[in-house]
Amino acid sequence: MAERQWMGSTFGNGWMHKNLIRILRVVDVRVLYLFSDIFIVPFCVVFSKIGKASYTFYRTRFHYGVLKACWMAYRNHCLFSQVVIDKFAMYAGVSFEVQIEGTDYFKILEKKEEGFIQLSSHIGNYEIAGYSLNSTRKGIHAIVYPFEKESVMRGRNSMFTKTNVSMIELKPDMSHLFEIDEALCKGDIISFPADRHVEGTRCVTAVLLGDEAKFPQGPFSVAAMRGVEVLAVNVMKAGLKKYRIYLTPLAYDKTLPRKEQVGQLSRAYVAELERMVLRYPTQWFNFFDFWA
Repeated sequence: MAERQWMGSTFGNGWMHKNLIRILRVVDVRVLYLFSDIFIVPFCVVFSKIGKASYTFYRTRFHYGVLKACWMAYRNHCLFSQVVIDKFAMYAGVSFEVQIEGTDYFKILEKKEEGFIQLSSHIGNYEIAGYSLNSTRKGIHAIVYPFEKESVMRGRNSMFTKTNVSMIELKPDMSHLFEIDEALCKGDIISFPADRHVEGTRCVTAVLLGDEAKFPQGPFSVAAMRGVEVLAVNVMKAGLKKYRIYLTPLAYDKTLPRKEQVGQLSRAYVAELERMVLRYPTQWFNFFDFWA
């Protein structure tokens, strides 16, 4: 794959995002799905670097033949365009059907005084969780990367104000760690993306789809240091206007040395990530060399 690092922001500029939101206020999302599938996706699959990355993913990780890998890369891009459209559609006020599996785990943790951690992945459409998986007892603090476009951040803010969710931006001076610690001390919920690391940060290594890959150490270290419960949260597209949220508790032995706790927790997270990818193979949206 040509791209070895994740760039950390949504494609496009503020003008494009603003006009897409305006269009989605009057045009059904399915019209844009069809337009994208016919006119945009084929070009991206054939000529873009992310198209080659997707094709390579299905050839090397799923060992598909050439024709099937090409078809899966096309379907992968169709699903990716749909979840991006859906994200902006929600900014425009469009609603989607959302089913949640594992709400019992969430409700049990929500009733406890201690805070807990949610770990997400860049598969499916995790942002939907921030607008659908709400807590009336605890505040939810979403950790976000500092590279995202201003237009996207405005859209998130407008949605989060309705759902008791606030954002904590990762900062070079690491001051976000104080905000995270303060939120957990208050018994709130921290939502971490745990499948992409920024160059220069500490990592843990785990086997995903047959080969070793790097994951950010931070989310697992925070959980082990505070001794809190952890949920994996994956939001997968299950229909044209339907999503399914999977809540899965990640077990680890809190009596072990911290380094071993981090290893256990990271392996449990990666095992759940792999389970979801195998179940929804067209919703893997890491268009760079994840195993570099």
